[in-house]
Parts: sequence; C-alpha cells; structure tokens
Amino acid sequence: MAVASVNPNAELVEKPETAVHRLGEHVFDMVAEIGDVGMFSIQTLIWIFRRRPRWSVLVPIFYAVGVQSVSVVAITGTFIGMVLAVQAHHEFQAMGLATRLGSVINNSLVKELGPVLAATMLAGRVGSSMAAELGTMRVTEQIDALSALGTNPIYYLAVPRFMACLLLIPLLTLMADFMGVIGGAVVSTQVMGIDSFAYWKHSRDYVEGLDIFAGIFKSYFFGAAIALISCHRGFNSSAGAEGVGKAATEAFVYSFMAILFLDFVLGIGWNTVYRSFWPQASGLL
Repeated sequence: MAVASVNPNAELVEKPETAVHRLGEHVFDMVAEIGDVGMFSIQTLIWIFRRRPRWSVLVPIFYAVGVQSVSVVAITGTFIGMVLAVQAHHEFQAMGLATRLGSVINNSLVKELGPVLAATMLAGRVGSSMAAELGTMRVTEQIDALSALGTNPIYYLAVPRFMACLLLIPLLTLMADFMGVIGGAVVSTQVMGIDSFAYWKHSRDYVEGLDIFAGIFKSYFFGAAIALISCHRGFNSSAGAEGVGKAATEAFVYSFMAILFLDFVLGIGWNTVYRSFWPQASGLL
C-alpha cells in the first residue's frame, strides 16, 4: 500500500484574514496603546517630583493654557446657563415650580456642566494645540535633538504642560460656573419673569459648598487626562502633515472620551461617598 509522502519544506498556505482576526488585532493594538499611555503618565509624574521646571518655561505655557482660554470658557458657560433656563422654564412652569428653576440650573452647572464644558473647551483649544506642536517637533526631529543634548523630552516638554492643565483647569471651571449662573439668572429673572428673590433663595437652599467642590474635584482629573493624552499623541505622531493633523484630532477625541468616562466614574464614587456620610441630606446631589 502506497503511503503519500509529506514534504517538510512545503510552504504553508496562508489563510485569508477574517473579521475575528481583525477584531483581535484591534484589541491588541488598543491594549498596547493603553499600556503606552500608562507608562508615559508614570514617567511624567516621576519627573514632576524629581525636578521642578523653570519658571521661564512654565510662565508662557501657563499663559497659553489659562489666560487665553478664559474668553472661550466664559462665553460657553454663559450660553449654557441661558440655554438651560430657556429649555427648562416651560416644564417647570407647567408643574408650578418655576421659582425652583434656579436650584436645578445652578446645581447642574456647578456639578456637571461647568467642569465638563470647561474641560471640553480646554481639550479642543489647548489639547489639540499641544498635540500639533509636539507632533511637529517629533516630525522635525526636535524631540530627538533634545535627547541627543542630554535633556529628557518628557521633563522639558510634557511636565510643564501637565502642570499647566492640572493647576489652571479648576480656575477655568469656576469661571464657567460663575458665568453660567449669571447667564441663567438673567434669562430666568429678566426674560422669563421669575421672581428674583425666590430664584436666589432656592438656589441657596439646594446648592451647597460640597456641590461646588465636587465639580472642582473632578476638574483636576479632567485636566490631567487632557494633558497626558495630548502630549502622548504629540510624542507619537507619525511623519508628515497628515500625521500631525491626525495626532491633533486623536488628542481631542480621546480626551473627550476620557472626560466623559471619568465624569461617570467620579460621579458614582462621589455620590456613594456623600450618601455614606450624609444619608439624610436634602440637597439635590
């Protein structure tokens, strides 16, 4: 009986790529990307404690991140407060609760909308700019030149931007909160005809100091995420103008996704801690 011989040198037939293979490849790429961001974040935090950046480097970045973002954050906060007043007035008036409109508008602003919108504006105006700037430096080999000169690029480029976003976003959040409260109050009392005394009384009764602190507390995490993601995208930009543009786009998209995820997680955590200490609290938390 003849036995078919097997050629050990025969080439293996490559099977066509399926949807499962492509899905697995994307999953592996995502896990590797998350790990790379984590390592980049750890290195940035280590350099913060090892050596403080010089003021000559910090001041221009603080000005670009903080001062130049005040106008867009203030305008956004004002219109958000006004839109909330316009959209919610009809429903509250139908229920006979128009005078309580201030408590809902101001509570929503200081806890959620103020921090999230300030962080979104920072990601769009500053995060994309940082990614494009660092991406250009990567493409033109300026980052490699810093390494060749003995300067750590993360310390010189990422740490000042991280500190600027981390320290200045709470102030921008307070600006968004303040302008949103003013915008909502003007529309509610001057346009919708709600009694001014009742509007501010209910706002004072239901908006507590811890509500304002909750928004500021979350903003620190938003600022840190924006800086780390944007700097990481810039450092890993691909070559060419297309690569720099892609890095800037990814910086905003990933930062916005991180903001929403952190807002969800921190919101659940804050409510759990708050209710464990004050289970009978009457606020709208």
